[in-house]
Amino acid sequence: MLFNSIEFLLFFPIVTILYFVLPYRFRWALLLIASCYFYMVFKPIYILILGFTIVIDYFAGIYIEQSEGEKRKFYLILSLIANIGVLAIFKYFNFLNLNFTWLLEGFDLKNPVPFLQILLPIGLSFHTFQAMSYTIEVYRGNQKAEHHFGIYALYVMFYPQLVAGPIERPQNVIHQFYEKHNFDYKRVTDGLKLMAWGMFKKVVIADRLAIMVENVYKYPYNHTGMPLIVATVFFSIQIFCDFSGYSDIALGSAQVMGFKLMKNFDRPYFSKTMSEFWRRWHISLSSWFKDYLYISLGGNRVSKWRREYNLFIVFLVSGIWHGASWTFVIWGAIHGFYLVFGNLTVNFRNKIVNIIGINKFTFSYKLIQILIVFCLTSFAWIFFRASNIQEATYIASHLFSGLGEQLQQLGNKEFIEKSIFLGKGVTNFAMVAFAIVVMEVVHLKQRGKSLRESLSRSPLLVRWILYYGIILAILFLGMYDQPAQFIYFQF
Repeated sequence: MLFNSIEFLLFFPIVTILYFVLPYRFRWALLLIASCYFYMVFKPIYILILGFTIVIDYFAGIYIEQSEGEKRKFYLILSLIANIGVLAIFKYFNFLNLNFTWLLEGFDLKNPVPFLQILLPIGLSFHTFQAMSYTIEVYRGNQKAEHHFGIYALYVMFYPQLVAGPIERPQNVIHQFYEKHNFDYKRVTDGLKLMAWGMFKKVVIADRLAIMVENVYKYPYNHTGMPLIVATVFFSIQIFCDFSGYSDIALGSAQVMGFKLMKNFDRPYFSKTMSEFWRRWHISLSSWFKDYLYISLGGNRVSKWRREYNLFIVFLVSGIWHGASWTFVIWGAIHGFYLVFGNLTVNFRNKIVNIIGINKFTFSYKLIQILIVFCLTSFAWIFFRASNIQEATYIASHLFSGLGEQLQQLGNKEFIEKSIFLGKGVTNFAMVAFAIVVMEVVHLKQRGKSLRESLSRSPLLVRWILYYGIILAILFLGMYDQPAQFIYFQF
């Protein structure tokens, strides 16, 4: 079920009202049934895949806790194989088989292995990683095995974050399903505000930018220079608004019922280094890879060069996690290179800055850092968004082709329509530009404090003007012709 759909507009209030009306002891069952329905709206049969891994991991957690020595490791490995195996079959089998086919064709041989005619279950990587975190934490002794099967199933399937995160840890969530959450007006209204903000970012900004970006990225060979640059920058904003919008709705809908999920975004495009960017972007995934892969490879306890090697491997795996395509692998490799290069050259760059005499604390210096990080991130997004390596390579190599001549045509209305408005007209561009300005003003206001807390201390008239403004923008400026699926659902 899409958050930006009529179905969810009915689903959410019904489930929430029932949650507060039902006796406490029945609430977990309501949420589990609602979560199953939420997922089955996409493709009912795929609920069996979640059921399979839930059963495996539930018993694995109990046996890990009850066992000692090698038996504990055996049950952990069994759980990991089950989860990674599901990912391998549904997400990576055809990708690996296609590459095997290409390899055999190089020797004039035919691949006898057939391709699977299956669809990727929505959000598979998210709930698989969340399930794996449970058995790993039980194995490490940081979480007691959950003996209530329904509660464990709800931990994996909790509908707000089921298909696109945040990827939660059992220590943060499971105990909350045992707590009694009474109706609290402030908490409920704060959650609704966060949901509205997420919906604004999704339907007003992300979905409007999506149709503009599609005009260029669907036919990249028809463009050079400015339209490629504009579309790439717009996609950077689109994917942030799309994914962080989902996270806001997820956190807000959970908060309404009394559940606290981890923050997944923290104004990432205000980062001054690539390391900072990854501490602010998709925080739940970044921390997952840090805790379960980077540290397992040795983390910071190894030599300098081994540490950088481990870091690069983590980002390669992150790229593969995002999608079974070489474009995602390259996207991960680019970010791995950014991080490794930044770490290896930090002392040299600091010396250059000191020699030149640049003041690092000035606004202009920080702004330049932010712009550099944004440009580097936007360049990497090309490989994330493009349909294949050939198109991504073309876009990356033609960003500045003919740019000089194009800049001389900025007074030409036809050129502006095609290269700046990307064929969608001045009205659409003006609406989305205004919405982006509003968003960035909000981001600036959020520095070091909660905007909702600040709003609560504002005059009543100011608050309601803002609330109605956001609601009206969602209703009248949002894109609803065909509700757009969230980008990260495919992962």
